Amino acid sequence: MKNKEAVEVQDYLDICIASQQLTVFADGYEVRRYPISTAKNGAGELMGSECTPTGWHRIRAKIGAGQPLNAVFIGRRATGEIYSAELGKQYPQRDWILTRILWLGGLEPGKNRYGKVDSTWRYIYIHGCPDELMTGIPDSHGCIRMKNIDMLDLFNQMDAGAKVFIHE
Repeated sequence: MKNKEAVEVQDYLDICIASQQLTVFADGYEVRRYPISTAKNGAGELMGSECTPTGWHRIRAKIGAGQPLNAVFIGRRATGEIYSAELGKQYPQRDWILTRILWLGGLEPGKNRYGKVDSTWRYIYIHGCPDELMTGIPDSHGCIRMKNIDMLDLFNQMDAGAKVFIHE
């Protein structure tokens, strides 16, 4: 599973690091496109690198259904807080994970699955973030950040197990 052509996938997410875009494909056709923010450190698979892993993944878990827009998550659990600019100023060191989480798991052994390159154990997510951080520039710690309303829309469209292709 080295590239999109190597696998027959009709429904999947395409994440392009170069264009900072996430595209939803259904029945082989583009149906939606969202702006994203990937890792400030670029592409890479190694644990601790704070890079966005490439290759084929799947959504291993959907987290946060029923939570309000801008709900704050720590350790994949809602804290009961709702993000605001004031809360952001109160905790400037936090890496904000908001609204919903799509937790990714790598599908390519040795590339993004198992050992020191395992995307699941690197806790790589697609998640909401403070909308003001969505500037079109890679700035995350490895995850794929989205505007909260976009994250909610994507979450409601996708099922656990859906394929995700991340590339430069």
